[in-house]
Amino acid sequence: MVSRRDFLNFSAATIALTALPSQIQSKQLIRNYRLTAGITPHQFDAKGISDNLWLYNKQTPGPLIEAKENDVIRVKFVNNLHEATTIHWHGIKNINKMDGVPYLTQDPVQPGESFLYEFPVNHAGTFWYHAHVQTWKQISKGLYGPLVVKNHLDEQFDNDLIILADDWRLNKNYQIDKKSFGSLHDWSHAGRIGNWLTINGKKIPKYSINKNGHTRLRFINASNARILSFGSSLDGMKIISIDGMSVEPFIEDKFNLGPGQRIDLLIKTDDISTIDFFEVSGKKPISAFKLNINQNGKKNIRKKDINLQSFKKIPHYKNPRILKIHMQGGAMGNLAKAYFEGVEKNFRSLAIEDKKFWAFNKEVGKYEKSLASVKKGQTIILEVWNDSRWPHSMHLHGNHFYVESKEFSDTDKLVLRDTYLMQPGEKSKFTYIADNPGKWLFHCHMLEHAASGMIGYIEVL
Repeated sequence: MVSRRDFLNFSAATIALTALPSQIQSKQLIRNYRLTAGITPHQFDAKGISDNLWLYNKQTPGPLIEAKENDVIRVKFVNNLHEATTIHWHGIKNINKMDGVPYLTQDPVQPGESFLYEFPVNHAGTFWYHAHVQTWKQISKGLYGPLVVKNHLDEQFDNDLIILADDWRLNKNYQIDKKSFGSLHDWSHAGRIGNWLTINGKKIPKYSINKNGHTRLRFINASNARILSFGSSLDGMKIISIDGMSVEPFIEDKFNLGPGQRIDLLIKTDDISTIDFFEVSGKKPISAFKLNINQNGKKNIRKKDINLQSFKKIPHYKNPRILKIHMQGGAMGNLAKAYFEGVEKNFRSLAIEDKKFWAFNKEVGKYEKSLASVKKGQTIILEVWNDSRWPHSMHLHGNHFYVESKEFSDTDKLVLRDTYLMQPGEKSKFTYIADNPGKWLFHCHMLEHAASGMIGYIEVL
């Protein structure tokens, strides 16, 4: 249990971890990329049956975007789809106009049009990018990819692998189940749960890593709604980073990843020939991927432990601004009525007429829904209450927040996240400094929940 004294013990070094996106300097290295969204045939199984996915650069997942700390990422995005879209850079403390939220931070990129994204990356970590127009449909069709920012500490690893997981909903012909898009059951229950797990777009892939080395595994959950749980043939898995923020390493037998969340593991390969990883959320473990240890690889043998810099404890604050977020709705919920676009409606009318099932503080949200306006430099505490029967993966754009997490075996572990998985009935406090000007979205990353009302923005003035 974290004491209040520890929780309020501030360090100036902490602020550096969440530094503001600075103005782009002439000496900063610019990493240039081009992303094209288009309809692409893809084969899900060996029977030759394919489906038309929506992909970046004709691949799933989209291409790795990689940079070093303090570089500038510049992406020319071209939309070759038949509908509008944008790109959100999930977990990046971004410049607001580059955040990729349609109608809030930019106009949607129309079919045949292009848009230039350009922003500095001031913190190393594991992030990802994805579409942010009708996310419940565009992400489920494949519009996402990994984004990794490195620094000098990453040079200590012998292998660095991305493990981007997704669960697709396929029909009996191994094609995207398009008929189920917009399902009222999905929107009012757990969200769109798939039936076909892939790792980096493949079924049970195998990777080769060095013997007697240190391997970093960067897990990303790109699912619409499924909470993925990973276990392995190891005695325990050492977690070294959460949502792109290094932590003091700790061991877990298994770990959960809510939609949008990331976890990095450190694997030592001494005297091991293979390592199997499983998805263990169901009744039976499902094979996810395998690591084969290269028995002849003796390069870069490291006998010393890797020293990683974990984030500091939450800074001391005075007179915080407290914002209460009461989450209600969904099937078997207690939302009798709520306001939508200024009109109070009962739950049945919201569901049937508007396809809305969820609310913050009895108001159904959307991209343009303001939750609060706060002053730049204020300490903000979001007092969030999941007063529903369903878990929610709550994501705050453009910021990381401190939370006493109940996600791991240790009760109330203090972590720094941008996406926190809340269980039914849970009450939590998200604490951060509102030092990044602009309108920042706060929403559930169970994408059907966001589409049906669990969304809004906090403006920093």
